[in-house]
Amino acid sequence: MGIALPLYTLIVFLLSISFDHVGHRNLVSADEALIQSECYNVDVPATCIRCVKSDPRGESADKIGIAAIVLSCLNHSAGVQSANMAHLTTYRFTEEAKQMFLNCAAGFSESQVDLTNATGRLMNKDYDGTNSLVRQALVREVKCRRILENHMLTIPAMVYDMRVYKELSNAVMRIVDRF
Repeated sequence: MGIALPLYTLIVFLLSISFDHVGHRNLVSADEALIQSECYNVDVPATCIRCVKSDPRGESADKIGIAAIVLSCLNHSAGVQSANMAHLTTYRFTEEAKQMFLNCAAGFSESQVDLTNATGRLMNKDYDGTNSLVRQALVREVKCRRILENHMLTIPAMVYDMRVYKELSNAVMRIVDRF
């Protein structure tokens, strides 16, 4: 499973296109009390807060709106990771490694469909259905991460983005559980 390009080159590449925590760059002034209330009840409030504050909708979001924003960040993360995994196949990895990256890319792409559907369920107040779809999307990330770790195909930027994905998944499920 040798790599022809130095690991440093891959790290720089992934950092340059890496998910920026939340999918948006402009911070807005949001209802701090509500954001604090919702995000401090999750395991990683900092990730939740960054996500909500980065979205212009956060300024006037209610509880369901905050959950929808976190779902949006999560969906964006899935899209970025799918693209990153597919791009890794252009490097000189073994065919087996390339297939693993392609499988992960497909999994994150399928997760985007689930997360879009989860947003619809959230808006229809089907909270169990929302969490079920988020959980299903998270299972794909866990499976991908384990496979890549077992084959020593992870790089720091990828591991970081997957950790943020997991944090956002858990945050939205915890928020929805409180409805």
